[in-house]
Amino acid sequence: MRKELIKAILPLMLLFPVLVQAQRGGDGVYEFLNLTNSARVAAIGGNQVGMTDADLSFTYHNPAALTDTVNGHLTLNYVNYFADINYGYAAYARTFKNVGNFSAGIHYINYGTFDRADEYGTINGTFSAAEYAILMTYSRMLSKRFNAGITFKPVISNFENYHSFGLAFDLGLMYISRNKLFNAGLTLKNFGSQITTYNETTEPLPMDLQAGMSIKLAHAPFRFSVTAQDLLNFDLTYTLPDDENSDPIEFEDNTPGFGDKLMRHMVFGFEFAPSKNFYISGGYNHRRRKELAVDAKASTVGFSWGFGFRVYKFRFAYASAKYHLAGSSNLFSISTNLSSFGKK
Repeated sequence: MRKELIKAILPLMLLFPVLVQAQRGGDGVYEFLNLTNSARVAAIGGNQVGMTDADLSFTYHNPAALTDTVNGHLTLNYVNYFADINYGYAAYARTFKNVGNFSAGIHYINYGTFDRADEYGTINGTFSAAEYAILMTYSRMLSKRFNAGITFKPVISNFENYHSFGLAFDLGLMYISRNKLFNAGLTLKNFGSQITTYNETTEPLPMDLQAGMSIKLAHAPFRFSVTAQDLLNFDLTYTLPDDENSDPIEFEDNTPGFGDKLMRHMVFGFEFAPSKNFYISGGYNHRRRKELAVDAKASTVGFSWGFGFRVYKFRFAYASAKYHLAGSSNLFSISTNLSSFGKK
């Protein structure tokens, strides 16, 4: 087992010298790859790389979460975002004995239609903006306890007359305990490069190293999870220049301490599942709260909740994630096992 584990993490070790120079969020292209599209994942904080279950949506966050438990599964996710922006994700998985697990899907975001105007404000028609990522994932068990996976992601981005094409990859590793109550995962996301650029300037992709774990109580219907994200940069705080001729001003009244900086990496979640056909979940994202809350009234910014249930052979899920006092993001998911149809 030790040899298999070394083989799994060796690619991450070889890439580490390059990754430590990765940019912070918002400094690169294809940021839509970091959006949460699954209602279940959104409800437990917006990210989860250390959980594997009969849920194909987990594969989007960690390719090693793809196991034979989702053989024949189809998942459809839709997100009603802000300002008429919509995005979603669809995927299907198959398992082939002695070969491994495969899934194919598409993640898209539609920014809507905009007015095209010249420098004088004259309207000259409209234009649209959208981005797409095609996801092809392969995984297989390295041993009885470790599963490894890789996702290949061609990316297409169109903004009016500006177009870009890129190639991105995810690498993942998942540990599954003998009793399947404890899981731990590690994933390197979105490493790759632009192939064609918007304006002859190559920009970096939003690479990220993430680790997480989940534990399900043996004699109670609760599951708890935690994910550490943005591990390539410890200090995620930043300043906002008032203008070019002034000094930067901090978003916070006080300089963030070590504890605050550490917490900005953490995403916490829990699930209460009294049966296999129903669950209620909740989560907390500290970074989201610190960056998007208003000082005068933080309210429930950074918190999320959701539920899921099964009807016949379909599973439905809903989540509400509070990003700002202006409103919440609503996520809807539906999934089914196509292999189950036709069976009595």
